Amino acid sequence: MSAAAEGRIPARRAVALGIVQGPAELLPVSSSAHIVLIPWLAGWDWEKIDPEVRKSFEVALHAGAAVALLIGQRELIAEELREFDLRGAVVLALSFIPAAVVGYKFERQIEQRLGGPCATAYGLLAGAAAMLFADTRPQLRGRGEASAADGLALGMAQAAALAPGVSRNGITLAAARWRRFSRDQANLLSRTIALPIIVGATALKGIRLSRRGASPELRRTMTIGVGASFASTLASQRLIKLVERDRALWPYAAYRACLALVVLAKLASSR
Repeated sequence: MSAAAEGRIPARRAVALGIVQGPAELLPVSSSAHIVLIPWLAGWDWEKIDPEVRKSFEVALHAGAAVALLIGQRELIAEELREFDLRGAVVLALSFIPAAVVGYKFERQIEQRLGGPCATAYGLLAGAAAMLFADTRPQLRGRGEASAADGLALGMAQAAALAPGVSRNGITLAAARWRRFSRDQANLLSRTIALPIIVGATALKGIRLSRRGASPELRRTMTIGVGASFASTLASQRLIKLVERDRALWPYAAYRACLALVVLAKLASSR
């Protein structure tokens, strides 16, 4: 029986997924979709692993990425803190609360019903369509113009990103562009509101994991995943510049659509 079939994640696979987590976290292509689809496309015995083990490992990957983002984006965080005011607090709170409430109440139901390759592929397509449509809007708004209505729009987008494949980064970029922010400002808003929700979600999942407990084998796998995810995210920080430059979102939407079509084609051929 394979290691995966016994409910364990081999170290080499933990490293591979950790390496993927970094760039997928920083680009609007959905890191959660890649963690779901890569094992499936590669033919790993992923579905034979206990769902709680898979989820715990995913928590580890996000934790590693969150720490790397805190370090890699420390200058941005310091700048935002220096300029933080009541308006910014309102925008940040409204961008956080909808996703926090929906995640706390419905995350497990969402994972159970939408966690497979088919739903993930449709999530990729939905996110791609939203990005393409929103990016046709004019670029009229800049730094410091975000309002409470913008914060709420971003918060609803982050709540929608709980569906696998939609992508927090991609859908918040789409929401900001729909609100007619320039592409560079949309990227800044997306990154600014990202860290609280990433840290909060990781903390919540970590608490749930600590209550359940983890075997020594799982703790070892999680440690490997944290290390690989941390290193790949930290090493991939320059990818942020690719999105920051005044470029259209269509290349990322095209990639998402291609990945989704590959998945749907494989599903169709296996019937």
